[in-house]
Amino acid sequence: MRLDDRYVPYLQMAGLYHLARLNDRWFRLDEALVSAFVERWRPETHTFHMPFGECTITFQDVAYQLGLPVNGRYVSGCLSEFHIYIEGGRPAWVWFQELLGVMPPPSQVQKYALFADKSGNRIHIRWLPYVARLKELGTYSWGSAALAWLYRCMCRVANRHVVKLAGPLQLLQSWIFWRFPRFRPARYEELSWPLASRWSGYNPSGSEKGPRGCRCGGSE
Repeated sequence: MRLDDRYVPYLQMAGLYHLARLNDRWFRLDEALVSAFVERWRPETHTFHMPFGECTITFQDVAYQLGLPVNGRYVSGCLSEFHIYIEGGRPAWVWFQELLGVMPPPSQVQKYALFADKSGNRIHIRWLPYVARLKELGTYSWGSAALAWLYRCMCRVANRHVVKLAGPLQLLQSWIFWRFPRFRPARYEELSWPLASRWSGYNPSGSEKGPRGCRCGGSE
């Protein structure tokens, strides 16, 4: 989806412009490759257990791959105590309407869900306080939040009841391509910022995957 120029100043203010630019330069997931690495993830150490030792994704990787800030205030609070962010005890949707001037149609409302969860089209309304304070968005450590969420999602895969893997998987795949050159797709040599944009247009096919010797394990 093309990034609307009207959003750019707000995204720059929030320090999220680099990530938003990936929206129209993204790449498709190589599910077999990602699943092979997830199978080597160990929740007790938050590392991938490889034949040569252990390794993991770091704050530096998040900053380089996605261009997200890793310094600043932590992203929390409203996640577990959403009710305290509703000013004056007003119902959530009343507050939503006062803030944005519109109410989403009933067909788009599911409890407190809005735009995107792991299905890709809904998020919890608890994130609204961050949007309500756009000038403060750039003061948060979004890179830390992205990394913590990826760790959590990969740890959840250990639960046999989880059938689909969620989370910022483009971060994981871009990290694999960067740190393990053997698995990189061919013809993507141009460096750009953030590093994940290097794989713009990548669409895995049988000819591009190359020798990997790994199987696609059960996703979340």
